[in-house]
Parts: sequence; structure tokens; C-alpha cells
Amino acid sequence: MKIAIPTKDNQVDSHFGHCEYFSIVELTADNKIGRIELMESPQGCGCKSNVANQLAEMGVKVMLAGNMGQGAVNKISQAGIQVYRGCSGDVRELAEAYLQETVVDSGTTCAGHGDSGHVCQH
Repeated sequence: MKIAIPTKDNQVDSHFGHCEYFSIVELTADNKIGRIELMESPQGCGCKSNVANQLAEMGVKVMLAGNMGQGAVNKISQAGIQVYRGCSGDVRELAEAYLQETVVDSGTTCAGHGDSGHVCQH
């Protein structure tokens, strides 16, 4: 199984749609962290990109994210990926916390995208 984490400077990016890249954490058969690969993030709003399908095709089953708009949550979920929002901190430490079952979805979606003036309310 694989976990995707929107990342900037090895930390969870505060917004899924604006991340520099995704850290793809591959779990071993005994449910431990194996490899962590980086995948460049597509440009633009996460809810309008094809990243959900790309991640699903790679075997990603879980998304550990900071904040996401509802459109992005919908697309990721429709691709068969379970979404946890409200995550922060170091990528490896977050993956470890997920494996220890201490990560909980905040249930909060964001309505705005910072200074860009773009508001997702899909």
C-alpha cells in the first residue's frame, strides 16, 4: 500500500492544491515504511487536475493532507483514496503516526486558496 502526502521542504504542505510535490510512502508487507519517493505536483488547483487518478494508478490508498477544498476531497475520494485532512509536520513522522493509528481526519475543508483570489466551492 502507498500513502500520498502533499509536501514542501519535507513537511506537509498546508494546502493540497499548491504543494511542490507529493511524498509517496510505500509500506512494506509488515506495515512499516519502505521507500519514500517524490512526485512533482501538477500546476493549478488540485480539484481540476488529474492527480487523483495518477495517485490511484500508482497504488495510493491514503492521502494525508493539510488543508483541501471540497472539490479536491471529492475527486480524491472518488479515485478510491481515503482522505485525512488537518495533518502537519514532518513527512516520515506523519507516516509513522498513521501506522500507529493516531491520525484523525479533521473534517474541515478550506474555501479559499490564499492570495490567488480563487475560491473553490464545487
